[in-house]
Amino acid sequence: MSASSGPTPAAEIRQRASELHAHAEPVERGEAPLLAERAVVFDAPEIHRLIQYWFETTGDVLPRTEGEIYETIRDFIVVRSPNGKTLLAAGALHVEWRDLAEIKSLVVDPGSQGKGLGRIVVEACLVDAVELQLKTVFALTTTPAFFERLGFRISGVSAFPRKVWNECFKCPKYDACDEIAVTIDLRDRLSR
Repeated sequence: MSASSGPTPAAEIRQRASELHAHAEPVERGEAPLLAERAVVFDAPEIHRLIQYWFETTGDVLPRTEGEIYETIRDFIVVRSPNGKTLLAAGALHVEWRDLAEIKSLVVDPGSQGKGLGRIVVEACLVDAVELQLKTVFALTTTPAFFERLGFRISGVSAFPRKVWNECFKCPKYDACDEIAVTIDLRDRLSR
């Protein structure tokens, strides 16, 4: 590879995600770093459990039925414990349109908060978005500062009319939504 061409933007994103994974704090001293991976169908009940926990405890995520999770299991990224037996975090990258995707249902096991697991899931979702050649990723969140630390900017939900008309109007929070839209522009990361 010549010095002028360098690695592709997608390769740079994968490298950054790999470096983040390498610096993730292991659950116990001496264990391997925690990595993001694609969810499999057997993860659906645990993803559902985490979503339900956060919906019932804080209302920070919208409820999803287990059936909805099975239907969208290919959207989900998970982080497992080093022994692979416990699901520690999950989130989904849902394609909305040809150039737009949403990060949805981002959840971390309550006993694993503060270890960078949400960051690992979001970075893996952004890697997927670049590989899919998506220009923009957004999220609706009650914790915009978390996303801002990852390069997202606060936006208006009106910038995403497909989201509003396809899903928001069915949401139980529609008339009193407490979520803030955040977005990240990925065009500078896309390979040409």
